[in-house]
Amino acid sequence: MAAQRGRPPATDEPMTHGISTYLLVNYRLTGVWLERISAAGIPAVEIFCARQHFDYRDTAQIRELGHWFRDSELTLHSLHAPMYSDDSWGRTGPKAVVNIAETEKRRRIENVDEIKRTIEVAEYIPFRYLIQHLGMTDEEYHPRKVEAAFNSFEELTVFGRQRGVEVLVENTPNGLSSAERLAEFNAATHLELHYCFDVGHAHMAEGVENAFGIMAEGIRSTHIHDNNGIEDQHLFPSAGDGSIDWRRTMEILRSRPDQYPLLMELKEVPGSAAPVLMARDALHRLEEMPAPEDEARQGRE
Repeated sequence: MAAQRGRPPATDEPMTHGISTYLLVNYRLTGVWLERISAAGIPAVEIFCARQHFDYRDTAQIRELGHWFRDSELTLHSLHAPMYSDDSWGRTGPKAVVNIAETEKRRRIENVDEIKRTIEVAEYIPFRYLIQHLGMTDEEYHPRKVEAAFNSFEELTVFGRQRGVEVLVENTPNGLSSAERLAEFNAATHLELHYCFDVGHAHMAEGVENAFGIMAEGIRSTHIHDNNGIEDQHLFPSAGDGSIDWRRTMEILRSRPDQYPLLMELKEVPGSAAPVLMARDALHRLEEMPAPEDEARQGRE
């Protein structure tokens, strides 16, 4: 599928802001952290499902956060599906990996059931989207994996729809889910999945502009972060540590401001005293960034 050509139309309309709790994944998620996000003026949040952070199997934690959300204006925009079923980033062994492209049927069903547990959170805390990877990092392409993923998504989309949740597939740096592969997957399966557009992952694959051109119509959420084009570093954007052209990227993202939020998925900076405020400031810097032609015009004046 060819990327769209030409410059997207300019707009001054602000985008909705959001933050992923991936920034806080080293801490157990409580109402205290959510209050800090709300107090920072960030209206939407995505909760990252890592059991040491947010244990989607723990009814007590779910109910505690559910009570907090009922009394808050902060919106739970999405949950990020778990990548591991343990509470230590998969260090308990390969059986902890949650991969919907698993070709062994028994393991695939177990993985789908694990993800269903996260969707069931919507029965306590309503949310709109579940963000799902297709395959793990560096997963190689194989037709059997595509078939397995089709069966998984078919089951998950129905299960989610029954609970008011839409499953979004995220472009990730592997052989199954680059922007181009996702377009092929949608065309072949007719599942009509919508996307979470991950800017950092696109930078590691086709490039931000090409990936956006392929995915644009179907994007319903975003992950905003920077990297060096090789490693998935989840750096703060426009901080000078990564290599994404943020002026051009923001020009592209602004072309569809009502279609998705500008949602940060960042790794905490070691020693940072106020990571949420750092993320808020990064969002503001992106919004204040002039388009390339505006910057050039200001330089001539």
